[in-house]
Formats: sequence, structure tokens, C-alpha cells
Amino acid sequence: MSAGISGVNNLGQNLGVSGTTSPASEGKTDFGQTLQETMKKVEDLQTEAEKQVEGMVSGKGADVHSAMIAVEKADLSFQLMMQVRNKIVDAYQQISQMPF
Repeated sequence: MSAGISGVNNLGQNLGVSGTTSPASEGKTDFGQTLQETMKKVEDLQTEAEKQVEGMVSGKGADVHSAMIAVEKADLSFQLMMQVRNKIVDAYQQISQMPF
């Protein structure tokens, strides 16, 4: 079970995702800022994949292998982002159903 979690952590590190600390260095992570940065990086990967495919189709530069790698990176990062979103929505729904 731990190997699966470390694999997800490694994927996040490969995307350049890391928590940012507040200026007061209290060890707290700004979740909203981290989420926005991650979504921007996913968007950048998708843009890069589109450029690679365009280059391959037009015959200017990119070969099939690098285009496929870029497309797969974009796909995996998007799938990971969607799974994180699903977990956040599930957690919100569970919290909203708690009696206070």
C-alpha cells in the first residue's frame, strides 16, 4: 500500500508540485495556491503536448516518440488532477453531512 502512495508522491514531484510555505514559515501549506500552481502545470503540459503533435503533423521538428511521450505526460497529469478533485469533492460531501 505504501508503494502506491509513494508512486503518487513521485508523480507529483515529477510534475514539479510541491507545497509552498507561508511567509511566516509556520510550516503551513497554502492549499489553494498549491492547487492553482498544479492546475497551471497540468495546463502547461497539455499545451506542450499540443505543440509536439502540431510539430509532428506539420513535419517541423517533433518525432512521433517525443509527441507520444508529451501526450501521455499530459494525460497522466490530467487524470491525477481529476482524481485529486474527486477526493476533495468526496471529502467535502462527507463533511457537509456531519451533524454539528
